[in-house]
Amino acid sequence: MTIFPVFFHTFASEMTSLEKAYAATAAFVESIPKAQRKRYGQFFTSRKSAEYMAGLFSLQKEKTRQSILDAGAGTGLLSIALVEHLRNEGYNGQLFVCCYETDNKVLPVLTANLDELAKRYNITYQIITDNFLLEEVQEERYDIVIGNPPYLKIPKDAPEAQALPEVCYGAPNLYFLFWAKSIQQLRPGGELVYIIPRSWTSGAYFARFRNFLFRNCVITDIHIFDSREKVFDGESVLQETMIIKVRKTVTHPEHVSMTASSSSDFADLRHYEVAYNAVVAPNEYVFLVTSAEESQVLTMLNRLPDTLQTVQMKMHTGIIVDFRTREVLRNKAVNGAVPLFYSHHIRNGRVVWPAGEDGEYMVTDRTGFLQANGNYVFVKRFTSKEEHRRLQCGILLATDYPQYEHIGTQNKINFIKCATAEEAYGIYILLNSTLYDSYYRILNGSTQVNSTEINAMPVPSHDTIIEMGQQLMVQNDLSEATCNNIIRQWIT
Repeated sequence: MTIFPVFFHTFASEMTSLEKAYAATAAFVESIPKAQRKRYGQFFTSRKSAEYMAGLFSLQKEKTRQSILDAGAGTGLLSIALVEHLRNEGYNGQLFVCCYETDNKVLPVLTANLDELAKRYNITYQIITDNFLLEEVQEERYDIVIGNPPYLKIPKDAPEAQALPEVCYGAPNLYFLFWAKSIQQLRPGGELVYIIPRSWTSGAYFARFRNFLFRNCVITDIHIFDSREKVFDGESVLQETMIIKVRKTVTHPEHVSMTASSSSDFADLRHYEVAYNAVVAPNEYVFLVTSAEESQVLTMLNRLPDTLQTVQMKMHTGIIVDFRTREVLRNKAVNGAVPLFYSHHIRNGRVVWPAGEDGEYMVTDRTGFLQANGNYVFVKRFTSKEEHRRLQCGILLATDYPQYEHIGTQNKINFIKCATAEEAYGIYILLNSTLYDSYYRILNGSTQVNSTEINAMPVPSHDTIIEMGQQLMVQNDLSEATCNNIIRQWIT
């Protein structure tokens, strides 16, 4: 570990440091197979994204010295963009940049890029080749953190996971471990800007991390990319990606600055202010609002009194993983067989079975595989990004297949058991409405419907759900438009 002090001099080249670094990065990326980079979760930030991220930081000209952390620095694009931004905006104090990087292949490129940066902008820097997550340093020593951490899931018993137990649940992803460790080393009042997947914003898997984050920081800025395929130059990253800025303080602002663009060139940048409490919910879920209409959706639903859990109608995930339980599956109605429901049985608001597919029956005496026949709402767990709705559901009534005492549910559907048909119709109205589909899309950018997140969504009181269901039963029209008309009478 070496600190390189370099004195300022005028640099005559027409190319900026970032332009030079980007050219060097492009050459490096071409030399390394994409599969190899993907294996390590290594995706390099585009130049425009680096410039945008750097521009989010406060200038703080009153400080005579600022220290910058870039953990998982790669070729140094983010640090270089940040230093150029600070200098171009008139910050003349001392700048110290600390970059962590363990990839021996990229280190020569990083070193050359930082050498050039130091000569041009009068900074000092340090490159540390140790594993950032395994360092025992806990002191708050950085004013600014910028980063594009690796996106890679690791085993729950990996050393990196065991080093940060307070934020881990199950097998964690490296990106939020880098984020948590960086927050630990950020000084009070310091700022952090990361480009990361949006998967951390909801669900039980990231609950410990979100609790840690909001005990230490507040969100000030969020940028959302409309397209998941146009964020990293030349890379196939299928996760929804976002840029976030947090400040290390417990005093949150009145609003979060939200922006969105269709791609990482930021050519069609849209900006709006959203109330902090609409973005960060009391349960510490984070809602990525992209319009005034979405903000209105949150306002309407967040004042409702209950959740599915409090009205005793929790959603669960289907029980049968068919490829692991082939011995119980049957293709036709043999003696002792019961229905096994799949997502393709959900059609136009009802559950239509059988559909003439293989494995639609099962024979088993294992009680853990069987559910009592009854009134249910089934919801598809997986939909495609291009589909009109994320929440696609159907009603199954106890009277639909009365010859069966038990049923089975395949793992790619979620189900809600209801005591009465009125309850089932009421729940269906909620989940089949445009309002709730929009709410869930704001909450979750993936194409998977998560039962934990559905159970946390605000819903009307139990009595209201039943009255809504009764209305739908009378109208006998399960369309989205009818559900919208009924829900507008109760939720405004």
